Amino acid sequence: MVFGGLAPLVVEKVEDAGDRIVVRASTPLVAVACPDCGVLTAQVHSLHQRTVGDAPVDARRVQVVVRVRRLVCPTRGCRRTFREQVPGVLHRYQRRTVRLQALVEGVARELAGRGAARLLSALAVPASRHSTLRALLRIPVVAPPVPRVLGVDDFALRRRSRYATVLIDAQTCQRVDVLPDRNADTLEAWLRQHPGVEVVCRDRSGAYAEAVRRALPDAIQVADRWHLWHGLGETVRREVAAHSSCWAKAGRMQDGPRAASTRERWQQIHAQLKQNVGLLECARRLNVSLNTVKRYARASEPERLQRAPQYRPTLVDPYRDHLRRRREQDPAVGNLQLFREIKALGYPGSMNLLVRYITQGRVEGDRPPMSPRRLASLVLTHPENLTEAQRERHHELTTACPEMIDLTGLVGSFAALLQPSAGNDARLDAWIAAVRATELPHLHTFARGLELDLEAVQAAVTMPYHNGGTEGVNTKTKRIMRQMHGRAGFTLLRHRVLLN
Repeated sequence: MVFGGLAPLVVEKVEDAGDRIVVRASTPLVAVACPDCGVLTAQVHSLHQRTVGDAPVDARRVQVVVRVRRLVCPTRGCRRTFREQVPGVLHRYQRRTVRLQALVEGVARELAGRGAARLLSALAVPASRHSTLRALLRIPVVAPPVPRVLGVDDFALRRRSRYATVLIDAQTCQRVDVLPDRNADTLEAWLRQHPGVEVVCRDRSGAYAEAVRRALPDAIQVADRWHLWHGLGETVRREVAAHSSCWAKAGRMQDGPRAASTRERWQQIHAQLKQNVGLLECARRLNVSLNTVKRYARASEPERLQRAPQYRPTLVDPYRDHLRRRREQDPAVGNLQLFREIKALGYPGSMNLLVRYITQGRVEGDRPPMSPRRLASLVLTHPENLTEAQRERHHELTTACPEMIDLTGLVGSFAALLQPSAGNDARLDAWIAAVRATELPHLHTFARGLELDLEAVQAAVTMPYHNGGTEGVNTKTKRIMRQMHGRAGFTLLRHRVLLN
């Protein structure tokens, strides 16, 4: 049972050599076919000895010393002699048995170089990081058939510097290939060399869209629905922030040097725009960036540029109701007296923290302020997944102005489109028309982006295909890259991705 993998051999002796076990064996005395002509022969020319490693036993190395025969081929004109091989136990030129080589390849497949060498050392299998990498690269990668539905996505080899492209079968999530960059020419060349793709699932990348249009003009392109929702989420956050003057209930509006300079800058920019001065020329005249001019130009009034105050939770929050009640009873109560009272109630903070909390107006506010990002998350969450308090807060803040009401309705109708069904393409056109009729400039920009890639977006809301499997492969690829500490070249990385 211990040496079951050596069954084709004749085990003659097992020796205890301290840190290792030595197994002495020989090949069976049977006729062997010549590797060239296939004629059976049992005529021995000479004997040779091979020493190979086997799977460890009891955390000790196993060394197999095999006596093999060199046989004579009886066919005239064929090779004179040949050394017999033992299929299933030994491979030609190898220093490991088949099962030990499988163990090394399995560990290297999961941990690659240094990590595999450390684990194999703990398993009593001596191997360097270089030998484990060679064993890993010898594992053949079986090329899968060209999928009918192809998933395409990029991942960072070096963030904001170098990227690669992974291709998978979007229906089975099987890896197909890894390309060394994310250029349109590279993907186009691959698609031309591998005909048969009918549907391509991708993100909103223009390079991938152009490559598919050039190589497969008849293929259907499907935009990924997650990226559509993510893009809408970023747009909603900016739109909510732009209307913070409407829905912010806590604290007073900004009134100071910064608010005054904001109003002055808004008046300057809008005065230039009324004179039909272009955005770029306006930026040059006022010596500000073009993005700043665009942001001020979108605001119909300077108050739209003000943001709701954002505060982090503090140690004073649990005693807020007591502070409010005391200040309502006695408006002239001093901060020192309030500090003593809440200190008796268990307040662990300092006097300075209490004074700052009071001067910020957080005691008199209706409720602790909410940031635009948090309100945007309430808008983007399905109403059934909100608590009763969150639902009331959401309703109160989103009905503060007509634009927020329109925004909430448009988000809900777009979320319904992300459940693919027939007729969603017409509903998408109606949704874009409804966006144009509102005063939501950030949402207008998002709608224009949808129109630039309208066919792919329509396919996304009507067809069941998506790029979720590709995102999962990218997550595993990042784990592989972290495991190799960024030292692996593209060849090794591609090999590991395709093997996984």
